[in-house]
Amino acid sequence: MGNLETSYITPFLEQRADPWMYKHTDGYYYFTASVPEYDRIEVRRSTTIAGLKEAQPVVAWRKYAEGPLSANIWAPELHFVAGKWYIYFAAARTTETNEGLFDHRMYVLENSSANPLEGEWVEKGQLRTEWESFALDATTFEHRGVWYLVWAQKDLNIPGNSNLYISEMSSPWTLRGKQVMITTPEYDWEIIGFKVNEGAAVLKRGGRIYISFSASATDFNYCMGLLTASEDADLLDPQAWTKSTSPVLTTDESIRLFGPGHNSFTLSEDGTEDIFVFHARNYKEIAGDPLYDPNRHTFVRVLKWHEDGTPDFVGSVLAE
Repeated sequence: MGNLETSYITPFLEQRADPWMYKHTDGYYYFTASVPEYDRIEVRRSTTIAGLKEAQPVVAWRKYAEGPLSANIWAPELHFVAGKWYIYFAAARTTETNEGLFDHRMYVLENSSANPLEGEWVEKGQLRTEWESFALDATTFEHRGVWYLVWAQKDLNIPGNSNLYISEMSSPWTLRGKQVMITTPEYDWEIIGFKVNEGAAVLKRGGRIYISFSASATDFNYCMGLLTASEDADLLDPQAWTKSTSPVLTTDESIRLFGPGHNSFTLSEDGTEDIFVFHARNYKEIAGDPLYDPNRHTFVRVLKWHEDGTPDFVGSVLAE
């Protein structure tokens, strides 16, 4: 990946990690992401992708001073389901000994306004799964009339930090039926520093359903993998999903791209091209815990495709 002639890849938005960009039917692009302070959820909008750079963010929600929603507000996503807006996010709790700072759970906010930068965001509570454990990075998608949730969670019986799961939904904040694991960290590139599968994003194209995800520690080892299923498959069958045996996007020192991952997908302004949005740093060495280094920046690229119809993430990043 990369070439010696290219020395630097330019961020789209600085200090915005876990970027989520969504094009709505009202003609606006909406953007949210983790802010460096991990203390609030911001939403901005623009009629163009480029306009999101200068768009004024509006604070949709702020963390509490104490309790379950009081620390490390991570990876918000904005979705429109059945006529209302929803934000999925993860939050931890502050305690006297701080043992809960990384014991995240998933939560949901609802807004019935036509414009989610206006109106009231109502807390719908914790998005509960079959068991209580570290959980984050919820994303939702519709397929053939059924809404699904994909998320990352720790299984106390499986060594590691998080696996990816899928379930049907009975409401935007409630799961129904079986909840199945579709990937667990197993390859060398998924277990550097931490055994992690997280940050799922869904793309439907060419008769296939793709779920990109991120793996390993959040330093320069962070990278992306890809799950693929047929659009005709039972999405709740783990065997329906095929995982890439190697990462689909990794650090490229030649263009100063380090730890790419936690992406989202949207559409171009004319609706003809898929857009690939992700975060990365532009330097390798980090002082202290990578999670408290603020310089994970948002990058935006037109998504390229291989001849076999699969997404070409490397080619997308290298194409200016």
